[in-house]
Amino acid sequence: MNKLFLGLALVAGSLVAAQETVVVETATITPVPEKPHARVGIKGGANASQFSDQKLSLNNQKVGFHAGVFVNVPLSNKISVQPEVLYNQMGAKTITSSSEITSPTTTTKTVSDVKNYLNYISVPLMFQFRPGSFYMEAGPQFSYFLNGKNEGETTITKTTGSSTSTETISNSGSVNKDIVRKFDIGLALGLGLDITHNLGINARYINSLTHTYNNYIMPGVEYNSKTNRVFQLGLNYKF
Repeated sequence: MNKLFLGLALVAGSLVAAQETVVVETATITPVPEKPHARVGIKGGANASQFSDQKLSLNNQKVGFHAGVFVNVPLSNKISVQPEVLYNQMGAKTITSSSEITSPTTTTKTVSDVKNYLNYISVPLMFQFRPGSFYMEAGPQFSYFLNGKNEGETTITKTTGSSTSTETISNSGSVNKDIVRKFDIGLALGLGLDITHNLGINARYINSLTHTYNNYIMPGVEYNSKTNRVFQLGLNYKF
């Protein structure tokens, strides 16, 4: 009888053990996306500038450059603000005269132009919308005039039969700082593309809202009607 009860107890214990289920809970770890952070960078490129009273033409474009530093501060995943400090060359090129005289044997062509170099320290404050690697930007630009110069050049080309000779006469002088306004305020619009995580390309147009010159008038020239207009194309590198 004792053996019978012992056998029943062993069978019952085995059934209870078989019915027990051990549940192991596994925790799923979701990676937290890294928050965008501020990044410092350098940038530089070419400028093509002219004055507002000139027609849009390659003949009126003065080539210069811009270079400086910036910091890009994300405000959200798609919005950022980017203050910059740049050395910025503005100004214009003007064809002052062009003539062509033909004699029985020789054609003489004379072209004279003046380049106005106006050098500024510029501080753009750009607000950028970044749906992806491509972005659009807009913001004000504040500039302080440093110095400048005027360069005049006359090119005389003579053609006789199949022979051509060219003579160039140049002169230059510093800009009178008293006639240039110290502060320039403009509006900038641009487009950009992040080529890699560090390297990018940017195109920008700046239209000054303030006159370039003070109320300084020479015969036939009203300087205070001019404003700066600049096209920029450059590269930027973020660290």
